[in-house]
Amino acid sequence: MRFLAVVLRHTGRNMMLTWKSQCMTLFTVSLSVLIFSFFYLIYTNALHIGEELDDDLRLVAYLDEEPALPLQEEYRRRILKFDEIERIEFVSREQAYKRFEQMLGENTDVLTGVPTDFLPPSIEIYPVRSLDSLSRVKRFSDYLQTLPGVIKVQYGKEWIERFYAFIQLMQVIILLSGFLLIMTTTFMVAHTIRLTLFARQQELELLRLIGATNNYIRLPFLLEGMFQGVLGAGCGIGALLLLFNWISLQFAGPTSVTLLPFTFFDWPIILAIVAMAALLCTAGSFSAIRRFLHL
Repeated sequence: MRFLAVVLRHTGRNMMLTWKSQCMTLFTVSLSVLIFSFFYLIYTNALHIGEELDDDLRLVAYLDEEPALPLQEEYRRRILKFDEIERIEFVSREQAYKRFEQMLGENTDVLTGVPTDFLPPSIEIYPVRSLDSLSRVKRFSDYLQTLPGVIKVQYGKEWIERFYAFIQLMQVIILLSGFLLIMTTTFMVAHTIRLTLFARQQELELLRLIGATNNYIRLPFLLEGMFQGVLGAGCGIGALLLLFNWISLQFAGPTSVTLLPFTFFDWPIILAIVAMAALLCTAGSFSAIRRFLHL
C-alpha cells in the first residue's frame, strides 16, 4: 500500500513538472478519440437503421402462374439453399388485388370494371437483415431470375446500393481515424514522457545508483500514460455525448428525423474505447521509457 502511494506521488509530480505538455497531450488524445468515436457512432447507427428498414430488403419475384403447393415447396427449397431467409410469403392474384385496393384507399373507384386477377402472383423473400445480406441482394436477385416461372424480380436496388456504398465509406473512414488515434496517442504520450525523463534525468540516475528497481522507475511513467489515456478518452466521449445531445435537440421536431432510431454508445462500447486509449497511451509511455532508460 505504501509502495502504491509513493508511486502515485511520483506520478503526480511527473505530471506537474510538464503540465503544459500534459495539457497538449490530453487535448490531442481527446480530439483523436472524439474523431474516431464520432464516425464509429455514425457507422453503428447506420447499421441499426439498415436493420430497421425491413421492406427495403424485400425481394419480390413475380410469377407467370400461381404455383401449386408442390411447386411452392420447390421454390422454398431452392431459395433457402441460396441464402439465409427470415421468411418467404407467396402472394396470390387475389391477395395482390386486395393489397392494391387497400393502397388506393378512397380511390378504389378507379378499379371499377377491372378484373381481380390482373395482377401477377409473386413470392416475397425477406433475407436475414445484416450488412453481409446487403452485399448479396444483387446476386440473390439474379439467382431468383433463373427460377422457372419467374418473369421479373424487384427490390430496393437504388437505396441498397447507396446505403452499402455509404457503409463501405464509413468503414474506410473508421480505419483511417483508428490509425490516426493510434499514431497520435502513442506519439504524443511518448513525447511527453520523454520531456519528463529529461527533466528528471539526474534524479533517475541517482535512484538507480541507490538500488531502485526497474519496476520502481517504470511504474510512475506507465501510470502517467494510462491516466492520459483514461482522461483523454473520457473527455472525448463526453464531448461526443454533448454533441450528440445537441444534434438530437436541434432535430427533435421533424418527424423524418425522429422516426430514425439514433442512439448513443452502450456502456460496453464506451469502456472498450476508454480501455483502448489507455492501452495505447501506456504503450507509448513504455516505448519512451525503454528507449531513454534502456530498461
